[in-house]
Amino acid sequence: MTTHSSVERIRREQIRTIYNNTPPGMVTTLITVVVLTVGLVYIDAAVRFNAAIFVAAMCVQTAGRMYLYHRYSSRPRHDEDWRPWALRFTLGSVAGGLTIGFGCIWMMSPDRVDLQLIALLVIFAVAGGAIGAFGGYLPAYFLFLFAISVTPVVWLFAQGDALHVTIGILFLLWFGAVIEQVRRSNGQFVESIRLRFENLDLVEDLRREKALAEEANAAKSRFLAAASHDLRQPVHALTLFVSALRAHQMEEEARGLLDHIDGSVRSLGGLFDGLLDISRLDAGVVEINRAVFAVQPLIERVCRDYQAKAGAKGVELRVRATRAIVNSDPMLFERILRNIITNAVAYTERGKILVGCRRGEQLRVQVWDTGRGIAPSEQQNVFQEFYQIGNAERDRTRGVGLGLAIVKRLTTLLDHPLDLASQFGKGTCLTVAIPYASERDLKNLDATLTEAEVVARGSGLILVLDDEVAIQVAMKSLLQGWGYSVIAAGSCAEMLERIATHPQIPRLILCDYRLRDNETGSAAIERLRSEYNDEIPGMLITGDTAPDRLKEAQASGYLLLHKPVPYSKLRAAITHLIQSE
Repeated sequence: MTTHSSVERIRREQIRTIYNNTPPGMVTTLITVVVLTVGLVYIDAAVRFNAAIFVAAMCVQTAGRMYLYHRYSSRPRHDEDWRPWALRFTLGSVAGGLTIGFGCIWMMSPDRVDLQLIALLVIFAVAGGAIGAFGGYLPAYFLFLFAISVTPVVWLFAQGDALHVTIGILFLLWFGAVIEQVRRSNGQFVESIRLRFENLDLVEDLRREKALAEEANAAKSRFLAAASHDLRQPVHALTLFVSALRAHQMEEEARGLLDHIDGSVRSLGGLFDGLLDISRLDAGVVEINRAVFAVQPLIERVCRDYQAKAGAKGVELRVRATRAIVNSDPMLFERILRNIITNAVAYTERGKILVGCRRGEQLRVQVWDTGRGIAPSEQQNVFQEFYQIGNAERDRTRGVGLGLAIVKRLTTLLDHPLDLASQFGKGTCLTVAIPYASERDLKNLDATLTEAEVVARGSGLILVLDDEVAIQVAMKSLLQGWGYSVIAAGSCAEMLERIATHPQIPRLILCDYRLRDNETGSAAIERLRSEYNDEIPGMLITGDTAPDRLKEAQASGYLLLHKPVPYSKLRAAITHLIQSE
């Protein structure tokens, strides 16, 4: 449906087009007429005086129309009223048509009938050539065609002889053919303008919708970041309390309850980890540390962690050996593989899961399962956040629907093509393609902490800064259970008061990133370091998932952990920092 506003836009574009197309045509026509007139005068086929008047009239009307074009081009941008410009152009076209039509006949010598056809051919040529210039706006062209033709037609029929009358009839037939041609051409031109405006409107709508979607996504991220931070605090404290409780003697029934609590906390922690991964990937703060490594040990290690869970469901988890060596980020690739296998175990009720590799231009690491499969209409949706198939009851043992969304982002970040092939009711295969590295380029991986190092009893003073009293108490209890001395405080100023009378230099400063009164953990660590005049190792712990906060924390240069922190990961990190001081 064509609305009034769209008609106005089309008309404005038509007028703009004819003004832009006119100057070259006018100049060409003027040159043609002048050359023809001079030639006719030279051979005495035209009256000199009449020819001079004709050329002068052509120059005047051409100059006037060029001035009109200049006025149109320099009009104010806010001038969108096309009607006066259309009228001026049409009047100029009529003036030009009358000048050419009348002048070509008027200047010819009446006794040179053989050369009169030349003047008629010029009129034919100018009228035909004007289709490209004026055809975009029918009123202007039709009036121009009438103006340039009326004098020759009247003159031809007025001669009365058979030759002139025949030429006049042919002229009228040509006149009708030109009108039909111009009408069709104009219709196509107007349709092309309409389609172009529709495309521009669609692009603008898409741009607007994209902006709205990006704003909605940013609002979602801000909400998740705020909610995640507030929820991570008590969950982190609960994790620390559960870890501290395990060091105490208790009855078997109580220990079983503690295991259930620990399982629930871990599930909640898994949700927060997923949200954090999404936020970090969206924030662009995930660094890629590529290395050359053998794939098989990594696959075996990951699959070993899921053997028990798969076995409990009666599902066989098998690994097909490979000797391939690849170039990627081993930590990020391990996260990809873990998420894929977690998904396969969760949605496979019987049969087996096979993890193996196929060679080609790149190594294709594949995870096959005999689960329920994914219908073609669902296959792209599974990579969206919180999207789960066949889990209407939101069974948390099957995850929360973030695993494959993280896989998609990580494979995009690493430039590892991801492919999903699935048959509903038969199973699924996820493939990640990784570039090869030659075996001679295999580098030693960074040494990792051994189990003995992780469980070794610690010693020395650790400073803990957190504005949550519950986390202070829980962290102090946990660290003291590991053999450390601990001073805890809620702010840097409070910590400075507490360490004023304590002579021991701390071995580690463990600090929440966001403290009260807009104080940051990195600033607090720097202040405490300057107080001791020593490069004391520092560690930041944060519950923030907001992209800007994550970038700030990442830029501080301190080791960054995210709440809730598993006790094994916390202990390994503390041991690593203290041993490297």
